[in-house]
Amino acid sequence: MTKMKALVLTEPGQTQIWEIDKPAPAEGEVLLRVSWVGFCGGDLNGFRGLFELQEYPNVLGHEVGATVVETGPSVPDTWQPGMRVTVNPYQHCGTCLSCRKGRTNACQDNKTMGVRRAGAMTPYIVVPWQKLHTSDKLSLKQLALVEPLTVGFHAAERGRVAATDTVAVIGCGIVGMGALAASAYRGAQVIAVDIDDSKLAIARKAGATHTINSAQVDLHEALSAITHGDGPDVIIEAVGNPVTYRAAVDEVAYTGRVVYIGYAKKPVDYQTGTFVRKEIEILGSRNCLGEFPEVIAYLESGRFPVQDVISRTVSLDEAGAALAEWSANPGPITKIMVGLDA
Repeated sequence: MTKMKALVLTEPGQTQIWEIDKPAPAEGEVLLRVSWVGFCGGDLNGFRGLFELQEYPNVLGHEVGATVVETGPSVPDTWQPGMRVTVNPYQHCGTCLSCRKGRTNACQDNKTMGVRRAGAMTPYIVVPWQKLHTSDKLSLKQLALVEPLTVGFHAAERGRVAATDTVAVIGCGIVGMGALAASAYRGAQVIAVDIDDSKLAIARKAGATHTINSAQVDLHEALSAITHGDGPDVIIEAVGNPVTYRAAVDEVAYTGRVVYIGYAKKPVDYQTGTFVRKEIEILGSRNCLGEFPEVIAYLESGRFPVQDVISRTVSLDEAGAALAEWSANPGPITKIMVGLDA
């Protein structure tokens, strides 16, 4: 059987290149030639040993830009070799309460590629055809950005962001960029909050109308000045830090909505009276639901600064070292892309 390379997270802090078997498509499956895979914050936290869902060892990668190579039996004729695609990487059980409610993104036994089952950081993968989304306008590199942006778009949906809202997004990594882009796409006034000026500059290109470097100015005073003392209607937390978790609740407007995407890696202490006094809503946001077509259409519109958010591109052989370097110095990095065509 033909062998191929794969980047495997073997244990916290350790990656290796393994030789694995090239797959063949079974019934209902499509064989893909993977060209680009993005590293995500979950990969980073899995590398650091801080992601509670990460299983070891595992082939990493779930942000995919690929080409259809071959289709197995029972795959509709609409899927043909040569089509450029991205992949919905989530596998749900179909039987738990969340699935029965149609909220498959919150499946109690969700198995995301690269987290709880083998990922895409290898030249060939097979996936069920139902998990594919295509675009003849987007490049393979752009298609690899779709999945992380869907997570931000879902957070905006969870927060019921509307054109009348002022939305603050805390954290301008790629998921935060997706949340602020989605909010701007809906017509909201968007405030981007981060501690890195280069990310804030990209946030403006993605639709932010105001930016705050919270390492240089007082966050409360800056938000109060922009919102005339009211606070943002919606705050989306895309960092996963106890400090920013608390700040979201403290700074959101009375009767506002807080949406949490990031996993706080430590317990968070709250003054719970704030929840009641403000009568706020606190919402979790996990993965995405039906946002893939919306994000593809958004990217096809050309409104998102694709080249600006890609901080670095590396080969598969360089990917493990790049992940370790990102862990050591995460500040300047928005998105690392791994190219597999070489």
